[in-house]
Amino acid sequence: MLPTLFSPAHLDACFAADYAGAHARFRHACDRHEHSGYREFVYRQTGPDKEKLVTATAWLGNKNASRVLVLQSATHGVEGFCGSAIQVDCLDYFIESKLPDDLAILFIHALNPHGFAWLRRVNEDGIDLNRNFVDFNQPLPVNEGYRTLAKDILPESESEFAAASERLKLKQQEMGRVAYEKAMSGGQYEFADGLFYGGQSASQSRLYLEEIFHAYQLHKRKKIAVLDFHTGLGPFGYGEAICDHPPGSAGVKWAKRVYGDSVTEPALGSSSSVPKLGLVDYFWQESLGDRVCFITLEFGTYAIENLFEVLRHDHLLHRQALKWNDRKTQKVKQAISNHFYPATVDWQEMVLCRGRQVIQQAINGLQESS
Repeated sequence: MLPTLFSPAHLDACFAADYAGAHARFRHACDRHEHSGYREFVYRQTGPDKEKLVTATAWLGNKNASRVLVLQSATHGVEGFCGSAIQVDCLDYFIESKLPDDLAILFIHALNPHGFAWLRRVNEDGIDLNRNFVDFNQPLPVNEGYRTLAKDILPESESEFAAASERLKLKQQEMGRVAYEKAMSGGQYEFADGLFYGGQSASQSRLYLEEIFHAYQLHKRKKIAVLDFHTGLGPFGYGEAICDHPPGSAGVKWAKRVYGDSVTEPALGSSSSVPKLGLVDYFWQESLGDRVCFITLEFGTYAIENLFEVLRHDHLLHRQALKWNDRKTQKVKQAISNHFYPATVDWQEMVLCRGRQVIQQAINGLQESS
């Protein structure tokens, strides 16, 4: 009989059932490294059980390394189970293995801890962090498509949900799949309680990311590869390497050279993701130019129609005063959790296998002579 890929004990050590457990596992993994430099960036809000919410960081390797791999999790809170597990698995691996002398790894754990703890994709202000990286000193983008769908995306009450869903199906047929998905998920800055809302100003998580960037002097490094872990789009368990660098750019060439033909590009229509506004990618690209290659490693779960449905139910739930232990609340939270973190052994194994593969590819790429 063939051995299992990972022991049940290792899967349990990597994958948590909630934010508090994920943070504890990450902290424990960091503590096993004598010089990880574990740090916390604390939020004023707390979790459902009054637990402290933090974005945590750790650094492995030469503090003056010119080449850095950044591993970033929970940009979309509830998607953090996957990224946190990959980070813990990586920390565990490098207890016994050594990084190259001029290469380091920066771990950014739970960039959106509020969404992670409360099982939401958005943050404490209803902001989708991955639509928040726009220039708020300029007029904000207008998503005309979302505007036309808004009343059916979030109807006045749950009793109207089914009828609104049928109208959305008709509108999808009229618009076509790509235009519909761009309208729904491309990002909007008008409906504060709506889906994929980018906000009216920089979120606390964005400000912390900027602080982390400067605290670790990333602007002085020669080459940086960023892996941002996400879930919810694409085939079940498959980790898609999504590149949002401009087509034909140095970032795309770097990505394809390092990660191979599995790289997809939303701008060219080859990805499970459509082009989007305000991505965290753009912060890294604007800050570092050709010195950075940013990849979204997106692990598939279930159909995108289910993604939109669970998000709509969650946003409707949060329109009113939330009763965390209420049966209705827990039903909605279970549904959103199931979509973004299936938690089956086969899915967990696929996540860790692909995570290890892409991390090694990134390390190899950072060691290229150029």
